[in-house]
Amino acid sequence: MASGGLLNASEETFDFVCTACELDNKTLEAVKYCIECQGYCCLACTDTHRKFPTLRSHNLLDVGQGNPGSNQPPSLPEFPTERCCTHKGKVVDMYCQSHDVVGCSTCISKDHRSCPDSHVHSIPDMIGSLFNLSDSKVIQSQLKQLIASMTALGKSKDEQLEALNVAKSEAVQKIEIFQTALVAAIKKAADLSREEVNDVYKKLEKEILQDKSAIDKTSDALEVTHGKLNKSEANRAQHFVCTKIAKEKITQAESEMAEKEKSNIDVTQISFTPNQSLRDNIIGLQGIGQVGVPIKKKTDLYKIKGSKDINIKVSDDSNICFSFDCCLTDDNQLLATDFNNKKLKRIDTGTLRVIDYCQFDSGVFGVCCVSKQEAVVACGLSNKIQFVSIGDTMIPTRQIKMSHGCWGITTMNGKLYVTDYSSSLYVYDMTGNLLNTISHDNAGNELFSHSCLVTFNEKNLNLYVCDLDKGVVCFDSIGNYLSTVNDNNLKYVHSVCVDGRSNMFVVSHGTCSVVQFNEDGKKIGEVIQQQDGLKQNPLSACFLQSHNILFVTLSDSDVLKMYELE
Repeated sequence: MASGGLLNASEETFDFVCTACELDNKTLEAVKYCIECQGYCCLACTDTHRKFPTLRSHNLLDVGQGNPGSNQPPSLPEFPTERCCTHKGKVVDMYCQSHDVVGCSTCISKDHRSCPDSHVHSIPDMIGSLFNLSDSKVIQSQLKQLIASMTALGKSKDEQLEALNVAKSEAVQKIEIFQTALVAAIKKAADLSREEVNDVYKKLEKEILQDKSAIDKTSDALEVTHGKLNKSEANRAQHFVCTKIAKEKITQAESEMAEKEKSNIDVTQISFTPNQSLRDNIIGLQGIGQVGVPIKKKTDLYKIKGSKDINIKVSDDSNICFSFDCCLTDDNQLLATDFNNKKLKRIDTGTLRVIDYCQFDSGVFGVCCVSKQEAVVACGLSNKIQFVSIGDTMIPTRQIKMSHGCWGITTMNGKLYVTDYSSSLYVYDMTGNLLNTISHDNAGNELFSHSCLVTFNEKNLNLYVCDLDKGVVCFDSIGNYLSTVNDNNLKYVHSVCVDGRSNMFVVSHGTCSVVQFNEDGKKIGEVIQQQDGLKQNPLSACFLQSHNILFVTLSDSDVLKMYELE
C-alpha cells in the first residue's frame, strides 16, 4: 500500500479514500476525517484545512477511529457542526432541556445557569437519547408549509404592486380627463394633484417593496435552514441542532408572516375625486381634487393607553350636565350638546377646556357639522333643528321646523338625516324640504323602534342609525337598507362612530360600555367597560383619528371621558 497523500494508480485500494480528491477522479489515501465537511482528507487536504481561517477550526479526527470500508464509520463520534451566531467559532454542542434550545457552552453557561444540571446536556454525549427522528420530520413538514405560505404572501405583495399601479394609473387618468374641462389657469393645480398621487404611490410602493424584500429574505433563510436540515440527516447531532434552529426560525417566520398579513394595505383606495366647483373657484387652489390615501385596516381590538376627564360645566350652568351627543369640527374642536342646560359647548381638544358655548330655548340632542363654519343641532322636544355659526364665536342662526321630534342628526351629500326617537329616519334637503321617510326594509319589516343618534361613514359612504332595541341599522349612500349590527353584549344602543380604519365604536348605554365592530358587523370586543371610568351611562362617542382619541359623553355628569387608544 502506498503512503498516504500520494497520487496512486487506479488499481490501488485504501481503507479510506480522500473524499475531495475522489471527486476529481484521484485516489488518495485519507489520513483524517473532517466532522464539519463530513468527509475524509488526504495529507494535502489536511494541510489545506490548516491554511484557511474558515477551515482551521474544523475538527479533524484520525481515520483509525472508524471501521474499515465505511464512508462514515458507525463508531465515529457524532459532533454538531453548527457554529454559534453569538460566540463566533464556538460549536453549538449543548442542549437545555428546560427551555428546549441549543447553544454553545458559553451561551448555556451565561443564559441557562439557573437551569438544573440534569436538564443541561452535552449533545455529543447524549445524542442517542436526545435525537428523535419524528421531531425532525415534523419540523421539515412545518418548514415546507411555511416556505409555501411565505411564497404565497410574497405573491400577494406582487399582486398588490400590480393593483397599486392600476390604481395609480386610474387616478392619473381621472386627473387628465378632468383637467381637459378646465381653463389653462388650473394647470398648476393639476400638477400639484398629480404630484400628490405620485407621492402616495411612492410611499405605498416603498412600503410594499420593503415588505416584499423582508419576505424574500425570510424565505431564503428558510430555504437555507431547510437545506441544512436535509443535508444533516447523516449526522444525528447536527440534525438535532438543525432541527432546533429550524424550530426557532419557524416561530420567527410565522410571527413575521402574521405581522405582514395584518399590515396589508387596500391599495384600491387610492383614488381621485373631481371637484366640480373648481370651475368657479380656481384661484389659489392647491389641487384639482382629493387624493384618497389608503389607510391600513385595524383588525385587532383597540386597547386603552390612557384616559382623562374633561370638565364641561360652565359658570352659568344651573343643572348637572347631560351631554347627549358630540362631534368634531374640521379643525378638531369638539362640539358637545348639553340637554339639561340647553347649550352647545365647544371644547379645545388641546387644552381640554370649554372655550365657547351658545344658549338655546330648549334642550338639544344630536349635533353634526354642516361645513367648516356651520353646525346644526336637533332640538328634539321642540320639533325643530337649529343651525349654528361656529366661527370665532358660536351664534344660533336659522332654524327649520319639523312635523316630528328631532333626536339624532347628520349630513351627507347635501342632505340632512334626522331621527325621531321612534320608528323613522327622515331625509331633508338643506332648506328643510322632506325628501324621504325610511321606516321599513324591502320586505316590509320595521327597521326602528327607538331611533337615536345617526352617523355618516365618510370612508365607505354608509349611514349608521342607532336604535335602542335593534342595534346599528346600516344603509348605503342612497338610503338602501344593508344590515343590522347587534350583539348580546349590547343593551340600549345609543350611538356609533367610526375610526376610518374599518371599525365602528358602538355605545351601549345599558351596559356602560363601548364595543368595537368591524364594518362587516363582526364583533371585535369591548374597548371600554364600566371599570374603565364609565361610572355613568355613556350616550355618544366620536373618534379623533389623528391622535387615536375616543371622546365619550355621559348622562348626568359634568365631565366627559377622553380615552387614548392604541
